[in-house]
Amino acid sequence: MAEILPLKGWRYHSRFKNNLDDLTSPLFDVVSEKQRVALYQNPYNSIHISVPLGDDPSTRGKEVLEKWKSEKVIIQDQLPGIYVYYQYFRLPGQEHESCRKGFIAQIKAYDWDEGVVLRHENTIVQAVADRTNLLRSTEFQPSPTHGLYEDLDHLLEPYMDAAIEDPIYDLEDYQGVREVMGLIQDARIIKVFLEVIKDRTVILADGHHRYQSAIDYKKEKTSANPNHTCKEAYNFHMMYFTNALARDLKILPTHRLFFDLDLKEEEILQKAGEFFIIKKLNDVEEIGELILQKQWAFGLVFKNNAYKIRLIPEKIGAFGFEMPQVVKEVDLMVLHYFFIDKVLGISFKEQRLSNNIDYERNLNRCFSKVNSGTASCAVITKEVPMSQVLNVCKSGFTMPQKSTYFYPKALSGLLFGSVNEEEFKFPYQAFK
Repeated sequence: MAEILPLKGWRYHSRFKNNLDDLTSPLFDVVSEKQRVALYQNPYNSIHISVPLGDDPSTRGKEVLEKWKSEKVIIQDQLPGIYVYYQYFRLPGQEHESCRKGFIAQIKAYDWDEGVVLRHENTIVQAVADRTNLLRSTEFQPSPTHGLYEDLDHLLEPYMDAAIEDPIYDLEDYQGVREVMGLIQDARIIKVFLEVIKDRTVILADGHHRYQSAIDYKKEKTSANPNHTCKEAYNFHMMYFTNALARDLKILPTHRLFFDLDLKEEEILQKAGEFFIIKKLNDVEEIGELILQKQWAFGLVFKNNAYKIRLIPEKIGAFGFEMPQVVKEVDLMVLHYFFIDKVLGISFKEQRLSNNIDYERNLNRCFSKVNSGTASCAVITKEVPMSQVLNVCKSGFTMPQKSTYFYPKALSGLLFGSVNEEEFKFPYQAFK
């Protein structure tokens, strides 16, 4: 049973409404170095809370937050609500505009073994520690994680459509995406949202590190509180909910870059030949089309040459871990086991912490880093189908880190959540 509650959100003061696009920022794990430099120039940009500057970023984040609150840069809505959040966008070659529909509320930070919130990716330890330190210091969430629920009947959509007709925000973000937010504070309607979600399992689409930090923080606070009731603010976490069965839920691929490898191109190809069918390409631009329709197919790019590699089908039986077949057959599981582990020699268990692997969504940047010699090589992937994400989650297993890139990303700074007890307090039983 997934318990959610309406949220007493923090938002930028209305005096900032006309330049809100200058105050929001990309999520902490996708903001580039160039973007950070530019965003830090604005003293009120949300990046000062989500990715604080300095040698002690957690303390710095707390100082900035306290200053913003005292100067009313941000203010808290006194009544809790459901924040309806629509994102309008087009992908390359797409004629018609898409709209991803969802809402933001707060959910209990369920531990993974409770089986209420399911994950599909592994996390990177240091990134979790950084997020936990910041949450502990600020008791504040500058962006929601992204959760999926399954609702074939789309029961909440009429309420969301009605709310979005009178938005509190309507702006264009750094991605060129139109971001629109509405607010529902009618207790009768809020009850419907709570009722619909309570019978669902939630699948974490994006924000595994931030959600893990919420779990870790809740455990810390629980162990330090002899009067713990499960109703305290630290039990909850701000999340953006979208219907996994909606038409406009898009997943984009994340490619793999490799650095400082001991193996040369010839050695990699020789070792890969044991597991993969290898075809040399005349044009690196062919990669996307050639791998799109083939299971277990990838592009392998070196400075002067490019190849299509595809797992020899019979080799799938050599997968060395005990896990359901539906998990073994995911493209990225095949890549990380047969190529990164068996060919490159970076063991499956060490990959999360490896300095030899980086993740890049932009295809041209992959080519550029390889051509410049910055990266040894790149592996070009394709998106994971939503059906596979759901199947992996329900199996209880996870895919490798950075397996999915749900597009578009939610914004940081459009809405803030607090797990400070005084700011959280409200008679939430009114919505039960």
